[in-house]
Amino acid sequence: MSKAKKSEPELMDKIISLAKRRGFIFPSSEIYGGLNSCYDYGPLGVELKNNVKRLWWKTMVQENADIVGLDSSILMHPKIWEASGHIASFTDPLVDCKKCRKRFRADHLLEAARALKPQYLKEEPKDVSELKCPECAGDLTAKRDFNLMFKTFMGAVEDTASQIYLRPETAQGIYVNFENVQQSMRKKIPFGIAQIGKAFRNEITPGNYTFRTREFEQMEMQWFVNPKEADHWFEVWKERRKNWYLALGIKADNLRFRPHAKDELAHYAKAAFDVEYNFPFGWKELGGIHNRGDWDLSRHTKFSGHDFTYRDEAAGESFIPWIIETSAGADRAALAFLCDAYTEIDGGRTTTTESNKEMEVVLRLHPALAPIKAAVLPLSKKPELTKVAEDLLVKLSPHFMTAYDEVSSIGRRYRRQDEIGTPYCITVDFETLQDQAVTVRDRDTMKQERISLAEVAKYLQDKLVL
Repeated sequence: MSKAKKSEPELMDKIISLAKRRGFIFPSSEIYGGLNSCYDYGPLGVELKNNVKRLWWKTMVQENADIVGLDSSILMHPKIWEASGHIASFTDPLVDCKKCRKRFRADHLLEAARALKPQYLKEEPKDVSELKCPECAGDLTAKRDFNLMFKTFMGAVEDTASQIYLRPETAQGIYVNFENVQQSMRKKIPFGIAQIGKAFRNEITPGNYTFRTREFEQMEMQWFVNPKEADHWFEVWKERRKNWYLALGIKADNLRFRPHAKDELAHYAKAAFDVEYNFPFGWKELGGIHNRGDWDLSRHTKFSGHDFTYRDEAAGESFIPWIIETSAGADRAALAFLCDAYTEIDGGRTTTTESNKEMEVVLRLHPALAPIKAAVLPLSKKPELTKVAEDLLVKLSPHFMTAYDEVSSIGRRYRRQDEIGTPYCITVDFETLQDQAVTVRDRDTMKQERISLAEVAKYLQDKLVL
């Protein structure tokens, strides 16, 4: 009997434990006591996250002739952040406890106390005077605005003239390159520009593991359209983004699209939906689809003096393009896939004579996301078997991420691979020496097939195609 979920805090603790123990995610700088809300992706974690990014890029760029890629600089002219509104408005309302000195977001405290919604790029709630510290019940300071951008300096002199910022989002690099991309690639509207890259936000209250961190990776595509077609494309991209998550195995019951209420919309937004996933700690945002109107290109036109007006020769009209934005967090997506795949099995799953009734963990990742696609397992360490197994590994490695394991019983080795999400285990046994075939075991069905050594690569290619 399988269980996809247990009590939510317990489930999250188990996922965090598994992630560290099996090499997915480590606390950053752990030997020095760690660094708050910073994480390192281990050997399996980096493969999982890279697979998320590759599949996003494949769907966005490779399979769309009207979308091209970009990799803009993390460091950009500070005027960009003035034009985008980040310098003036990219703030969180901060309060401190006078007693225990802990810091909190005022809107989160009010949201918890009164079921209020946090306001984005609008005036934040000010009345926190009657609230107390949730940790020690101490009095709170008055609210003050805290800008989330990390500041640094360019050049040898550290003064206001040399102050720049680590980008808090990747989208602005796309906007300021709109004309460069459009002209160099000879694109006609509608078309899109996609980018995957690091962003940095000095969050007041990071938390929930890798869900909210100060350094993270975004996957964004900005779709430039004629204003008359914006509503149509907004609906198109809502459906495409939903289908991407579902195609990669996210359970439909754990995914929802939440529309922004009128009082929640950014001041420039015409419409917005959050893509939300039911994490063990509740429904949280994975990404979003936004109709941003002409705000972005109009603002950069105003602040830079560079005119971003687009001339549609066929229609005989000129306009500032509107933007339909699809954004997603690579770290959040990887965490959602981990949570959704985590399954506990009561009783043994091994197909050997071992009787193992302990609870087993199976990470039912979509094969395209799995860090390791296939594990080669010689039944024993006898040279005649390990030679065949090692030769097979060499043949498969150019095509797939593979693993080799000859330690412990075959049942224990199956369990280890199940726990990291490996879809297929390939056992080289003594019959292999006679029939030149191996046994391939499916992680989810536990079905075993006898496959010719010469056909293993093709068998896996057929199974692993998305």
